[in-house]
Amino acid sequence: MRNRDDMTFPAEEYRRRLNDLRGRMEERLLDAVIITDPENIMYLTDYQTTGYSFFQALVVPLEGECYMVTRQMEESNVYARTWVTKTRPYADNGDAIQSLVESLKSAGLAYATVGYERNSYFFPAYQQDRVRSAFTDGKLLDCFGIVEEGRIQKSPAEIAIMKKAAIAAEAGMRAGIEACVPGVTENEIGAAISEAMFRAGGEPPAVMPYVTSGPRSMIGHATWEGRVVQPGEHVFMEVGGCYRRYHAALMRTVVLGELTPSVKSAEWHMLEALKEVEKAIRPGLTVSDADNIVRDIICHGDHGGTLITRSGYSIGIAFPPSWDEGYILSLMQGDSTTLKEGMTFHLIPWIWGVDGNKTMGISDTIHVTADGCESFFTLAREIVSKPSAAAEEETKLTLASNRDVAAE
Repeated sequence: MRNRDDMTFPAEEYRRRLNDLRGRMEERLLDAVIITDPENIMYLTDYQTTGYSFFQALVVPLEGECYMVTRQMEESNVYARTWVTKTRPYADNGDAIQSLVESLKSAGLAYATVGYERNSYFFPAYQQDRVRSAFTDGKLLDCFGIVEEGRIQKSPAEIAIMKKAAIAAEAGMRAGIEACVPGVTENEIGAAISEAMFRAGGEPPAVMPYVTSGPRSMIGHATWEGRVVQPGEHVFMEVGGCYRRYHAALMRTVVLGELTPSVKSAEWHMLEALKEVEKAIRPGLTVSDADNIVRDIICHGDHGGTLITRSGYSIGIAFPPSWDEGYILSLMQGDSTTLKEGMTFHLIPWIWGVDGNKTMGISDTIHVTADGCESFFTLAREIVSKPSAAAEEETKLTLASNRDVAAE
């Protein structure tokens, strides 16, 4: 491992991650693993590129030197960003899978038991079939999840990086709330969020902010499309800040008018769900129990809506198309996995279908501590109400009239 002092984490952090991985490899009787998931490669080496649609792999032998198989253009990222010194680049008109198989043989792994990430987005079935056809003397075994076992619990150094992502997310959300006024477009709100995130030190997130208004908030995972926000409507925003590919996310809602009884009910139940689940979270609590706390509160409100998804998911390193680590662990019913110190979650007690036609959200990103949990954010959670100028003037006149009556 090449020592350098300009990576996201100190060299000792990467040594620990690599040693822990090799310990799990030894337990599974694997001589080597082929890592193709972009998040896992970055976790182990600090390597990143937006060009991960081309085949790339980190080969980790149980003993000996690790190496990267990359597109020739991406080889510069190995040398510029990582501790890896050995590469096997292939040309754009070359054969990436042939390069991988030949590299295994030249590394003395022709007869080895080699693990690979069968469920990786970026190692499709046709490429896996080609490896199996060419790697005939060795044995290939699915080791999907072997790196994630280390990723699920964040180290103190990772928590510190996520705090920087949270600073960017919170700056973006503050700007988004400020930008919400009648007559503005969803695009302008999105632009305000994005500018503030990046000015606060944030980097391009795995997903740009979600901004929807009025009836468009009922469209799952929709974002700005130029719609003009009307007086009296609400704006739903979900923002994921990013720093060194680590993410922290939050949801907030703005109402351009007074809160109706059903919206007030939605607000109370979302706030109560967050309060109660964060009070309960600690090492040893099951993810199913955490989900039940949120679900039981949200689903017993008189707001007309429901929680139609999981109530939270692991969050950390991410590349597009998603900022979450929910495939590693999500807060869902029926899962007896227990929480551990260092786990990080985006808690999402959002409500779909308030009054039948509104989606509203208040969420938080937390990390599990030795005896509880802590939020990454300081921003107020309540729904922001922005009455129109006419409504504000009417309220002032009413208050003045009441004072005059009281004086008489």
